[in-house]
Amino acid sequence: MTTVADVQAAAAATSTPPAPRRRSTVVSRVVRYRWLFLMMLPGIVYFVLFRFWPMWGARIAFKDYVPFLGIDGSPWVGLKHFEDFFTNPDFPRLLANTLILAALGLCIAFPLTIILALLLNELRLSILKRTVQTLVYIPHFLSWTVVVSLTTLLFAVDTGPLWTSLNGIFGTNTDFLTDPDWFRPLILLQGIWKSTGWGTIIFLAALAGVDQEQYEAAIIDGAGRWQRTWHVTLPAIRPTIVVMLILQTGEILNTGFEQIYLMSNALNRSVADVFDTYVYFTGIQQGAYSYSTAVGLSKAIVGVILIFGTNWLAKRFNQQGIF
Repeated sequence: MTTVADVQAAAAATSTPPAPRRRSTVVSRVVRYRWLFLMMLPGIVYFVLFRFWPMWGARIAFKDYVPFLGIDGSPWVGLKHFEDFFTNPDFPRLLANTLILAALGLCIAFPLTIILALLLNELRLSILKRTVQTLVYIPHFLSWTVVVSLTTLLFAVDTGPLWTSLNGIFGTNTDFLTDPDWFRPLILLQGIWKSTGWGTIIFLAALAGVDQEQYEAAIIDGAGRWQRTWHVTLPAIRPTIVVMLILQTGEILNTGFEQIYLMSNALNRSVADVFDTYVYFTGIQQGAYSYSTAVGLSKAIVGVILIFGTNWLAKRFNQQGIF
């Protein structure tokens, strides 16, 4: 005869899954996808060693770091370096220079990447398409030293072909490499030439996934090429555009050290100084390690806030975010 105790024991046995089974499931998945985890290992090691481990040294932003005393032995000063940075007379100029360069890249260079991807997607001759793609990809593999050297040769006073042509057209005698008014246009043009082609890869991948039946339906409805692009192509790659825009916004304060440093000189320093070069000058050349770390940490915190903020805005407008 079955008792109440037997029924309760049977119910408890069937309602509580055994814990070892879950662990065995995780282990079996790791074993099953071991080659994928193995391919992930170099990336994980890279991020641990060069991204996360150095963050432990960011403590010196809150200390008056003395190399002889070490990080742990240096005295604690709290937010003193952050206060010094935000009250520094150079802060408004650095912020303005950084934001202007970032805005130029975000408002001009980023849309050009999408436009170039759309133009490449419209090429139907495969040989021509691959040739153009190769030509626009090549500048990405050149270092900024090479790019700046080419710029110097093209705009060199009295000998540069572009210097001669532009001054001949406008009837001026401008030194484009030292004129502060020309610093930002040159930086923007260099960035467009070097990075626009490479940036089209992600958008071309998104364009390859657009449903071709939508194009066929649009053609039947009498839509022209521009109408198909506006009503079919752009809505289809909108999630990719939003995600890339969010990531680009997070990098808004990272204008790039190498390019700015190589293009700056004593005559255009008023518009060339940005947060990245300021960290180098104060930290490496002047030895203000704690202060420069506070500057870099402030920039990183602002970048994280911008990523979360733009992601929140994307969700508010019913767009796909990155998380």
